[in-house]
Amino acid sequence: MSEHTIKMPDVGEGVAEAELVEWHIKVGDLVREDTILAAVMTDKATVEIPSPVEGKIAWIGGEIGETIAVGSPIVRIEVAGEGGEAAAKEVKADAPTAPAPAEKVEAKAEPAPAPAKAEAKSAPAQQKASVATSGAPRQKGEKPLASPAVRLKAREAGIDLRQVPGTGPAGRITHEDIDGFAARGPQKGVAAGLQRKDGVEDVKVVGMRRRIAEKMSIAKSRIPHITYVEEVDVTALEELRAKLNGEKRADRPKLTIMPFLMRAIVKAVAEQPQINAIFDDEAGIIHRHQAVNIGMAAQTPAGLVVPVVHHAEALDLFGCAAEAARLADAARDGSASRDELSGSTITITSLGAMGGIVTTPVINHPEVAIVGVNKMAIRPMWDGTQFQPRKMMNLSSSFDHRVVDGWDAAVFVQRLKALLETPALIFVES
Repeated sequence: MSEHTIKMPDVGEGVAEAELVEWHIKVGDLVREDTILAAVMTDKATVEIPSPVEGKIAWIGGEIGETIAVGSPIVRIEVAGEGGEAAAKEVKADAPTAPAPAEKVEAKAEPAPAPAKAEAKSAPAQQKASVATSGAPRQKGEKPLASPAVRLKAREAGIDLRQVPGTGPAGRITHEDIDGFAARGPQKGVAAGLQRKDGVEDVKVVGMRRRIAEKMSIAKSRIPHITYVEEVDVTALEELRAKLNGEKRADRPKLTIMPFLMRAIVKAVAEQPQINAIFDDEAGIIHRHQAVNIGMAAQTPAGLVVPVVHHAEALDLFGCAAEAARLADAARDGSASRDELSGSTITITSLGAMGGIVTTPVINHPEVAIVGVNKMAIRPMWDGTQFQPRKMMNLSSSFDHRVVDGWDAAVFVQRLKALLETPALIFVES
């Protein structure tokens, strides 16, 4: 046997390190070529690391959430071939600290099966292992997996191992499983009525969630927010949108309210350039941008990301719609590039139908403004003589009060309101 060392690859983007966000394997697992071993993250791009060889996992380095330098070893795999002794010495020298005593006892009592046997494991056996790991009852006649030390501990506690779910590899019962089962007490077949729960789940903040937490902390600690809320009558806009969508053409994407708002922002910031700006608070400089790069806060399975429509000032209504749809899809499936997730000068955030009546959006640091879209609803509005049903929507917008005064914030939002309530103005050249 010999050892094959896999190092943290250069994932590009000019970075020298990446955060380990997920392990797909554990020591003792058998892997084939191209099996995904781990996932690492740099900025907002997640990269999966495949195995270049077939073999057995001998060592893994790094904990979830740890930042690892490019070129550092992260996995060692036992592969068929010569040179095993030299490789073993190298692994021993570089290996992490020894496992806890309880893990030593289990390793000696029940060594990992040979690769050939493990690969020959039948589908029913694998199914049983997953059932045991999930904590479901074992199938009739299935023998619980546990080390002699764990079996002795169970006997002394009067616990039937067949009733204990195993959380170790292949459903193996650990000392912690025995302790947890003893603490819970005998399990009844059906729980009746309300039951008290005392469990606490510890979730480590890593990967995308940690980056979101860091950005929110910076934004709220550095930026004194002012939030301005205004209701907008979008009845005419919705009628126009429905008419344009009714004229189905292959070269035109479906319109949502987003491209209308994007075009309104382009016109509004042309009149108030201090809104479309980046504030370098350390240097004390406000960078007013001519390019209107609109970030779109989007919820994805991995967390909150902000794809950016660059140069919205150069796109028409349908161009904004097409680019927004493309970027939203890329953000959801994780294919968005670093450039597509950076460079925004102002951001739009929307919760769609769940948008509530009012929100207090957090500014995307180091920008100075964010426009929040709340849900649309039909409400009775007084027109001077009678109540009329109108489609109403609130805008909840936050501003950096160090850069934008309350009056300027109000002027900006009122300009958006005028453009959205009279959508023909969006198409009028200034």
